[in-house]
Amino acid sequence: QVQLVESGGGLVQPGGSLRLSCAASGSLFSLYVMGWYRQAPGSQRELVARIISGGSTYYADSVKGRFTISRDNAKNTVYLQMDSLKPEDSAVYYCHALNIATNRADWGQGTQVTVSS
Repeated sequence: QVQLVESGGGLVQPGGSLRLSCAASGSLFSLYVMGWYRQAPGSQRELVARIISGGSTYYADSVKGRFTISRDNAKNTVYLQMDSLKPEDSAVYYCHALNIATNRADWGQGTQVTVSS
């Protein structure tokens, strides 16, 4: 099991930027596929971006070209750089860790991102 702690959410104006961080406890961080999901009120939780240990990434179409996911395996941390933010990006953002050896998934507690003028 891995403990995930997100930080970096907040209120930002449209067109602004935020960087989310997710620190993972435990060892063998490199075994985890790390992802960011988001959930807006009344909507299902959706995958925003995902990164594997080697650095390959996946992005939802809605964030391609604006968001960048990265990871620092030495610090057990994954980041989500969000640029050119839009009001529709407002949601609770959750960090997700999938252990590829055990197929176990863990979630962080979520961090609120609000894009509004």
